[in-house]
Amino acid sequence: MIDNFNIRDSNWDPSIQYHSIHMEDLMFIADSLDLELAMLINLGPTRFADNQQGFNSVLDLVFMNPNNSGFNKHTLNPDICLPSDHVPLIIEVGIKEENIDYTFQAIKKDSEEEEAFIKDIVKDIRNINTSRLKNQADI
Repeated sequence: MIDNFNIRDSNWDPSIQYHSIHMEDLMFIADSLDLELAMLINLGPTRFADNQQGFNSVLDLVFMNPNNSGFNKHTLNPDICLPSDHVPLIIEVGIKEENIDYTFQAIKKDSEEEEAFIKDIVKDIRNINTSRLKNQADI
């Protein structure tokens, strides 16, 4: 669970000196999903103030299953945040290959099926009504 939660709290932002009442609700929701707050490898603000009166803060959080191999391994990449005022979070999520079931369909090259497929496409393109197209913008 990853988001800009817009909750300032000392649990994840050392510049904050208090606990938010919303923090408890967020932690309760995470706990009900068997998730824990994952900590950044390189600590720093996840949002930069857009004016002189504001201050940088940690608002973007990552909650993960603590048994995930990527737990506590995500990082900030402030070098690529423009034009956003939020810093991208780089997260590695381990996926075991044996858990991925996939199938695909393909037409064998130079087969009768490929020839019939191409003929159908050509026929459909030729049947497109272009009588209302007067210029390139109409396309």
